[in-house]
Amino acid sequence: MSVKSHIKVAPGLKVAAQMSPEPSEAEFEFVRQMGVEYAVTWADPAKASAEYYRGRREDFARHSINLYGLGNGSVHNVDAITLNLPNRDAKIQEYLRHIRNLGTANIPYTTYAHMANSVWSTPAETTRGGAQARAFDLARVHEGSGAGVYKGELTHGRQYTDEELWDNYAHFIKQVKPVVEDAGVRIGIHPDDPPGIALGGVPRPIFSSFAGYQRAMEIADSPNIGLCLCLGCWLEGGDGMGADPVATIRHFGGQGKIFKVHYRTVDQPLPHFVETFVDDGYFDMYLAMKALREVDYDGTLIPDHIPLMAGDGRVGTAYTIAYMKALVKRANEEVGK
Repeated sequence: MSVKSHIKVAPGLKVAAQMSPEPSEAEFEFVRQMGVEYAVTWADPAKASAEYYRGRREDFARHSINLYGLGNGSVHNVDAITLNLPNRDAKIQEYLRHIRNLGTANIPYTTYAHMANSVWSTPAETTRGGAQARAFDLARVHEGSGAGVYKGELTHGRQYTDEELWDNYAHFIKQVKPVVEDAGVRIGIHPDDPPGIALGGVPRPIFSSFAGYQRAMEIADSPNIGLCLCLGCWLEGGDGMGADPVATIRHFGGQGKIFKVHYRTVDQPLPHFVETFVDDGYFDMYLAMKALREVDYDGTLIPDHIPLMAGDGRVGTAYTIAYMKALVKRANEEVGK
């Protein structure tokens, strides 16, 4: 199935920067100096409207940057939707407004996650050269938190079941399907982070494995609903994901179902991992880039969760994007433009 869209997306591998929604001239200059022509951003939910979204796209365009994706944190990783809390229907309607606003603004993509209690981490550790980095250690899980908010044994007061999570996902995604197709927008669903572990009483049965994604895509049954393939999460899961990154790319990318890639890595899989520099993990990241080129992937690739380098976040960003651009060049040369 081809994506139903009136919003054009250029072919080919595209490295993108994660940027502020209202970048300064210095931020625009930094991104252009890296030779990056695409960006993704997250908007202030209080400003969410078609007019604001369009204004963001036009502002980026004036600075020679294509705004590929825009997220709204108020409707991303929403516990009400994931767990069927009392305000579920209101949050679903808010999400549908977000999609319609993107379509009206001609922004082709947004990321969605379905984890309820968000990304879960344990205290930061160090990676190469002593750089501080995000970590997760199952042995220290009670020291951790989802998005820095939840503490204790149960994040939502009780234990939830796999079946509840699947039912809640189906309820949500079936309402999203007609709206996202009408708007011509792509939704990429992010993997659970970390995958496959019940945290705070909430299981993660859906977006924690190849089989889970396959079933979820069958339930959605839409060319506009696909994957935000976070390679870091996939590598966190290791063998538990049921397929390695290359096989996953060949399958879902071959179906045109990958819309965005988070290009990050870890030192080893669960139960204990530390995020590390893109050239320092246990997996050869070029293999993923080559596979994406082989399936004619046309979405963006962004650096994500970069360890702090030289005490300045821009240094790690520039280092990672330069490495990614070199891999894109190699993949294009090896596979053929």
